[in-house]
Amino acid sequence: MSGTGVRPYREITFDADGDVLGPYGPLADRDVTDLVVFAHGWNNSPGTARRLYASFFAPFPKLVAQTPQARLGYAGVVWPSMRFSDEPIPDVEPPAAGAQPSGPGLDGPTRAVLADLFPGHRETVERLARLLDEQPESRAAFAEFGRLARQLAAVPPGGLEAGFAEDLPHDEQSPPAVLYEDTLTLCRRLAVALDAESGSLYGALPFGGGLRSAWWGAKELLRQTTYYAMKRRAGTVGELGLGPLLGRLARTAPRLRVHLVGHSQGARLVAFALRGLPEGAENVKSVTLLQGVLSHYAFACGLPHAPHSAGVLAALQERVDGPVVACYSRHDSALGVFYPLASALAGDSASAAGGDRRWWAMGHDGIHAVAGTARLTLEEALRDGLPDSGCVSVDAAQVVRRGGPPAGAHSDICHEELARVVLTAGRVGR
Repeated sequence: MSGTGVRPYREITFDADGDVLGPYGPLADRDVTDLVVFAHGWNNSPGTARRLYASFFAPFPKLVAQTPQARLGYAGVVWPSMRFSDEPIPDVEPPAAGAQPSGPGLDGPTRAVLADLFPGHRETVERLARLLDEQPESRAAFAEFGRLARQLAAVPPGGLEAGFAEDLPHDEQSPPAVLYEDTLTLCRRLAVALDAESGSLYGALPFGGGLRSAWWGAKELLRQTTYYAMKRRAGTVGELGLGPLLGRLARTAPRLRVHLVGHSQGARLVAFALRGLPEGAENVKSVTLLQGVLSHYAFACGLPHAPHSAGVLAALQERVDGPVVACYSRHDSALGVFYPLASALAGDSASAAGGDRRWWAMGHDGIHAVAGTARLTLEEALRDGLPDSGCVSVDAAQVVRRGGPPAGAHSDICHEELARVVLTAGRVGR
């Protein structure tokens, strides 16, 4: 597959149920010793994903040139996910000139992608877009907007995704506010957070005594309900698609060492692949989660606020013959600000400002409530190395720092330092 600049490179495309689309052939040449498998987060096309992979993989050949005993192969996972057009990826898709919005509306490309990702909801998407354009000062209009937005997050009937969603415990242990909160209340809360994050980039948002300013928050509500659906889909593709595929790879290429890397929702995807990894498969040698859209308690066997409840991935780091590394950054507004506001329990006033640790994301402050988890700065990780097993949290704010609202530095991941983290976690060449 051309377009990434690294060889050998393979691409694996999954549908929403985790089924592989089309032939993909062997995932690595016979002389490959280590296979780096990268899953993108929110993207709106395979082309965008491929450009991300090209940028992230670019430093790897130089970094492994001095270790002739290791030969890397590369694989990119492509799955149906969503990225709003106002979330540029630094070094991959910078913002176009004049791209900052003059209002909370949806542009044409975003409407088209929403309609494609949620078949049968084209009229719903068009009505949501009209409401954002018109911004009626009516509580009934906000109620309608919330009802329509949540239709996009509903589990589609039939298919593996529906059964997966029914069996899957909610990793934050409660119904999320984004699905159950009063629409106007949540829109106002999200608008205030957006105003605080945007500074002078959008200019002063038109806050006042009326309802019009809350429509800025309505777009964030749509974004968060869409991402909630993508969270479920990422888990489905990881557990029902990538995990079993890695199990088959363990049988056909037992000496191949696999290193999983995921960004954003893709971090969720590769982490959930551990749930679908068959018993006895020992080929996953490291997992690196970049700005992961998971609860920071996901790997915990007991939650601080609910000791008898476990995270959705409790103890699954034990299925990795190496470390599970979570890279996080305080500059990630998508996870530090909006994720907790949308994930909190509906009606929980104590969480209104996003400061309740129950709802924090792994990409905001790393892995928590797992005994023995190492906490390192990026400098320490690269200078001293990483543990050979268990959970590790690496503060990557030193390099993951660029990006404007609403996502902040969420997608600022294409750095040589993070490539070195992946290779260090995988003990490549050792």
